[in-house]
Amino acid sequence: MRGVTFPGDRRVEIMNFDDPTPGPGEVVIEVKASGLCGSDLHAYRAPTDDAAFRELAKGKPYETMRDNGPKIAGHEPCGVVVAVGPGVSERVARLGQRVMIHHYSGCHVCDQCRTGWPQMCEEMVPDIYGWTAHGAHAKYMKCAAHTLVTLPEGLSFEAGAAIACGSGTSYAALRKVQPNASHTVAIFGQGPVGLSGTQFAAAMGARVIALDVNKERLETARRFGAAETINPAEVDAPEAIRELTHGRGAHFSIETSGAQQAIADAIKSLRLWGTAVFVGLGRPPVVDFASDVIFRQISLQGSFTFSTNIMEECAVFSVDRGVEVEAVFSDRWSLEQAAQAYDLLDKQSSGKGVIIF
Repeated sequence: MRGVTFPGDRRVEIMNFDDPTPGPGEVVIEVKASGLCGSDLHAYRAPTDDAAFRELAKGKPYETMRDNGPKIAGHEPCGVVVAVGPGVSERVARLGQRVMIHHYSGCHVCDQCRTGWPQMCEEMVPDIYGWTAHGAHAKYMKCAAHTLVTLPEGLSFEAGAAIACGSGTSYAALRKVQPNASHTVAIFGQGPVGLSGTQFAAAMGARVIALDVNKERLETARRFGAAETINPAEVDAPEAIRELTHGRGAHFSIETSGAQQAIADAIKSLRLWGTAVFVGLGRPPVVDFASDVIFRQISLQGSFTFSTNIMEECAVFSVDRGVEVEAVFSDRWSLEQAAQAYDLLDKQSSGKGVIIF
């Protein structure tokens, strides 16, 4: 089979690999949709020179990505089970089952792994499909059976690919604050994760204020359910949010961009007792913890992707509330168009892409 790899320096190489065979506790899926994620750009942009790559990647999830040969990219997989390895019961996986894949695999036995959080594994550095183990930018993908999450019949494979990372991440962040119709939620950044957050927060009944410096993304946010939009390049964002909330500020803010100013504004835009949830990875700003956090009794929370249980909950929520999750995809590509797809993603000016098989 052919699979997409990142040799470095913003290049894509499609290489030939053997079709995978499942070992004990493993399955193989036939990939139907494989999303492109902004985090892929770290590996896509990394230097070809191995020493320079090692220095850049030190301590990051993709540090061992090139160990034992090139890895197939793609960590937003969705497809159908086509082979089941020894020791996998039908309760876990069966032929023909429509599935998403939780893209981390840890020790399987520590408290974090047993509760569906293998990315937090206490015993080992987990495998990350599409990074340190082969991912889904290929016709077939092998994974640990315990990483499978059933895709409800009411969702498309594209929707499942979205939930497998970006959309699931935004749902998990919102789940930390549980917004409802009495709440205003300010979502900073309307890239794929932020737009998904706008979709879900609106479906939860909240009043959403969407913020981004890209006017096209703000227009999309309106279509996804945002009640108000703000361009921080044109106005003072915290002040604009206070004007829209009777001088009080938002109940909750979700920061998805990782931009330093957005991180600071996500805190300053909150009302008393508000909560800011941080998803985007970026350089932190200088925060006045006395006046901005302590005296206003603000809560700050981090949110790192999601658990297998939350992934399943997100899928069911999407069916029950009629959320068109796949609408986050603006571009659909074939495997052979992967170089073009990542060149567009690298510009970070469009929506989200997905490879369809």
